[in-house]
Amino acid sequence: MYCRLFSLSFLFLPSNSLLNGLIHNPKMSNPYSNVYIVGDQESEDGTEPEAEEDEEDSEEEGGGGEEFIPVTEWPRFLSSKEGKKGGEGRVCLSAGEYGENSQGNEWNRGDIEGLFCPICMEAWTTTGDHHVCCLPCGHIYGFSCIHKWLQQRGTSRKCPQCNRKCTLKDVRKLFASRVVAIDGESQKRIRSLEANCISLEKTSAVLSKKETEWQKREAEWQKSEAEWQKREAALQQEVHQLKEKTKYLEHLIDVQSRTFGCAPSIRGLQVPLGHNLGSEFNEQGPFILQKELRVDGARLFDVDASSKNLLIARRLQGLGGTHFLTKMSLVAPYETEDISLPFGTKAVRDLHICPSDGSLALLASLGKKLSVLSTESNNVILAYDLPAAAWSCSWDLNRSHQIYAGLQNGSVLVFDMRQTARHMDSMNGLTSNPVHTIHSLHNSTIPSGITAILSASSVGICQWSFGGSEERPFLVSETGNQGVCISLAYCPNSDDIIASYRPRIDFSNEMASSQPLLTPVNGQGVQGSHVHLKRAGSNSYQKLGVTCANVNDVRLPRFTIMNIENHVCLFASGDELTGELVLQKLPSFTVVQRVTLPKHPIHDVKYSHAFDGGLLGCLSEDILQLFSNHALK
Repeated sequence: MYCRLFSLSFLFLPSNSLLNGLIHNPKMSNPYSNVYIVGDQESEDGTEPEAEEDEEDSEEEGGGGEEFIPVTEWPRFLSSKEGKKGGEGRVCLSAGEYGENSQGNEWNRGDIEGLFCPICMEAWTTTGDHHVCCLPCGHIYGFSCIHKWLQQRGTSRKCPQCNRKCTLKDVRKLFASRVVAIDGESQKRIRSLEANCISLEKTSAVLSKKETEWQKREAEWQKSEAEWQKREAALQQEVHQLKEKTKYLEHLIDVQSRTFGCAPSIRGLQVPLGHNLGSEFNEQGPFILQKELRVDGARLFDVDASSKNLLIARRLQGLGGTHFLTKMSLVAPYETEDISLPFGTKAVRDLHICPSDGSLALLASLGKKLSVLSTESNNVILAYDLPAAAWSCSWDLNRSHQIYAGLQNGSVLVFDMRQTARHMDSMNGLTSNPVHTIHSLHNSTIPSGITAILSASSVGICQWSFGGSEERPFLVSETGNQGVCISLAYCPNSDDIIASYRPRIDFSNEMASSQPLLTPVNGQGVQGSHVHLKRAGSNSYQKLGVTCANVNDVRLPRFTIMNIENHVCLFASGDELTGELVLQKLPSFTVVQRVTLPKHPIHDVKYSHAFDGGLLGCLSEDILQLFSNHALK
């Protein structure tokens, strides 16, 4: 018989004693759990009783009371000796694997090389003549093959693979569906990999701990950096205040030099000796910065002199930001309080505190609302629905219960707060351009029973009279063809009016400047003009002067006229090219002071004379600066 001898890659029971130990100690199990091994006992004459074998087979199939030793399941081949019905070389699957591999999956012979009998090269079986069995040396054969082998050798019976002496009695049947050996080298490699994993986990834990420490240090550094930045900002603020004081001292030196007959100069502008400018400012002097406040999203504000409060219209950052008001005290520590607006109010376009009652504020919003707010309760106490978005509003200077609203469609509505249902009068404008500014006029030159307002739109300045026979406003023609009107400032005490323009196409030839235009430094702007008017009667105006100005080419800025003591009027406006707040004396437009702003453009400028020395507020991009001749009380 041709025999092929080769080394098997299986590890099995090396001796009868170990096999008997597994038989008599069924609790000893290997680490694999799908197949079970059951040992059998030989009879005294060395033959295997068929009855016991049948009984054990029946117990194995019926799940009898035997305790089994688990062994890993592997697929096995059915030889022609095991069952002819199934054919030769077919893989026999265990019950647990039949469902998974019954759909045509086949095993390669090289993958299950160790499942063949090394004598006949046929797969051993779990029943029948070719039952899997082993010798004391541990090598595995088919029962019929090894039995025939040993019988043919006579007295020199040895294992075909290791030549170890053995007898027929030494042959032991193995009751297992298949036999699997554990690869020692693989186990060592697995243990090595597990040790490496544990080492890597420890290293990862150490690195994670170090990373946490570095993040903590980084947070500390960021905190320290924020503190240094805060200190730097405070120092910059102090430097800015010192510069303003230096400017003030320079002004005093100019006044003193003029007293001794020298021609004075303010910021490089020569003042004629015959013009006694210094005597008008000996008491007040230029405005000095007293406080700088951060107000994110602010666009409008007004001053309540009676309660020393500011009311600021703001909007939160981001798309669809909420619109609200902020009430801020002008007394240290400058406490603030946010006021929510009713739903649907939208952006506030104009804001004015009542001149006769500081506890009321008038709001014009794009939500087609004209609202009256109580600054004491922080609630809207009166709201009127408008036919179009409101761009401007004003209190009547002669009747405290009467208010006005300038609309986006070019019309103006008049309301009496004693009538809460609707407006009491209305008038359409000359065009459908939005009315962006409204000022109530004093009735010193207006007939009794008639109220008049001054408005500004892109076409220019218009006067509106309510309660009389006029059906339309009239355009103030004294301004001339200056371009697009973008701002209107009015001083009720002196009846001074300043209208600001940006060019429509070109400039009028009659526009002249009282001083040369400065060279652009930064920002975006165009060369426009300021026109100075004064009321000369109920329906007439006198043009006093025109000057060039650097104005914004997109926005609608807000400027103010300040009536200082001794009948001196100053005009406060923003220079878009230099980013400065410019104070000019009227009617000559002589520059008295220039204040460099931290941010631009300028959104709103307001003045209140009720404070000591007067209070000038300038709102630029998210920064509100307060100027005064004296410290805020």
